[in-house]
Amino acid sequence: MLTSDEVCEAVLRYARALGKTEDADIIRVPVLTDDGLSGVAHMLVGPASQLFSIPAPSLGDEPFDAELIDELNAMTRSLQPSRPEAEAARSDVLDLDMP
Repeated sequence: MLTSDEVCEAVLRYARALGKTEDADIIRVPVLTDDGLSGVAHMLVGPASQLFSIPAPSLGDEPFDAELIDELNAMTRSLQPSRPEAEAARSDVLDLDMP
């Protein structure tokens, strides 16, 4: 099946995140079939997934779904450990280095 690079990368990132949490999910991915027809593939992704991608000649109309990419990226982030954010510089603290 053929899909856009962006969709493929989002699927692979999500599958890797699912694998690290030992979870699985079924996702819908826009694809072009061998006959060049547009369709949707249902994929089971998770720890046992054996996914890969290879470059293919561009046909100019690879299936692209920005909403799916955003959704997969959000689900991927939700599976990753939270990251602390740096606090903003405080203005109510005296600068002890000033004369």
